[in-house]
Amino acid sequence: MNNPRSSATLPLNPRQPARRPSKQGLYDPWFEHDACGVGFVVDMKGRATHRILEQAIQVLENLDHRGAAGREPDDGVTAGLFMYPVLMGADILIFNAHKVPVGRDQIQHIEMARDMAASFNHLYGEHFTLPEAAIDEHVATLPGLDGRKMSKSYNNTIPLFSSREQLRKLIGGLLTDSRAPGEPKDVEGSALFQIYQAFATPAETEALRQQYAEGIAWGDAKELLFERIDRDVAPMRARYDDLMAHPEKIEQTLLAGAERARQIATPFVRKLRSAVGLRSLAQASAAPKAAKAAKAALPSFKQYREADGRFYFKLVAADGRLLLQSTGFAAPKDAGQAIARLQQQGESALTALAGQLAPVEGVLAQELIAALQQLAEAANA
Repeated sequence: MNNPRSSATLPLNPRQPARRPSKQGLYDPWFEHDACGVGFVVDMKGRATHRILEQAIQVLENLDHRGAAGREPDDGVTAGLFMYPVLMGADILIFNAHKVPVGRDQIQHIEMARDMAASFNHLYGEHFTLPEAAIDEHVATLPGLDGRKMSKSYNNTIPLFSSREQLRKLIGGLLTDSRAPGEPKDVEGSALFQIYQAFATPAETEALRQQYAEGIAWGDAKELLFERIDRDVAPMRARYDDLMAHPEKIEQTLLAGAERARQIATPFVRKLRSAVGLRSLAQASAAPKAAKAAKAALPSFKQYREADGRFYFKLVAADGRLLLQSTGFAAPKDAGQAIARLQQQGESALTALAGQLAPVEGVLAQELIAALQQLAEAANA
């Protein structure tokens, strides 16, 4: 499928002015997905990420070509090669996906996403779901026009939405061996047969296998392949052409998907930022005020010394009413220890210290117990 290039990972060329792609060009991949009936939510990162993947794969696959050309193995390697796994991991983890459908060559990206999630959870608490790769055992890697793995890096792909004439021309150039018509041919290692098998039914595949054994001419086999592919692609091509003529349809879908994605991602990112300490300044300044207000709303003990030289304490409600009054203690340490027992033990301490406490008229026992319970809960919060 199409994948327009972005300048995100390409070196700048001062002699070539930057050119802004058209909106239609930006939406090309979404036209293709929709035409094939493949659902999607939203382009989360824009075109740059897709270019990063293309560049990263191209760097790895073309090491031998650079060596043959006398260039350094890392010539053209950009930060995109290292950023892409993180971007892909973020795409997966932001929605806490459990299962991620991928090809076998993408399993390592799921493993990296799992490692990132596990590391974050270990440091900041359980926030991310550890994703698992979901692999369709029936999906195979198709060969390209030259027999190698089909890849844009090798320029050997078959664009699905090319015109019928162009599709026939591309398939006509498919690499085959030199066996003449009437000479039996092997299906093993045949790029033509593998591509046909990906589109055909089991019965159709078996019929072509028999024709191979009978020595079908390569030209006839290519025509069979063309007609089989075009039969499936023709309706998609019509849908694609319609979307190309009305790009606003894709834009509406993307905008709706973006809104759905934001409803999930925005509060989750806010939660993650808070977990690592990246809170807003307004939130940070409001927190101490809220804590101070909450503390002010609690009952409190007041310890003091009277003119008789003895030390006393009292328990005062949040509204200033006197709830409890002590008798005098010889030392401030004794008064402090009594306060600590009341804070820690609550009702049982009231009974144990009854001889050192003076009743306050109008204060019910339950009110006093509730005040001590408030202090205990605040201390444990």
